Amino acid sequence: MSIPLEYYLVLSAFMFVTGVTGVLTRRNAIVVFMSIELMLNSANLSMVAFSSFMGNSAGQVFVFFVMTVAAAEAAVGLAIIIALFRNKVSLNIDEVNIMKW
Repeated sequence: MSIPLEYYLVLSAFMFVTGVTGVLTRRNAIVVFMSIELMLNSANLSMVAFSSFMGNSAGQVFVFFVMTVAAAEAAVGLAIIIALFRNKVSLNIDEVNIMKW
């Protein structure tokens, strides 16, 4: 007895909507960063679900590369967050205007 594809897609859609809501409503840079990672993981879940449903492993290989890029993005994103915190002593996105002239 296997889990139907629709369950995976509903879970993925819920995760993606939660991530979008977090990006649009929160002002803390770390929470926004975590919401973006949640959206990436929801896309990965959809790709793995479709890959398993179709009986093809190409989607799972693509997820491996997406996770590699997401890990590099996490390292760069956290470095930017640390640099912003050192300069502004705040992680509030509204207060970050370091790039303005």
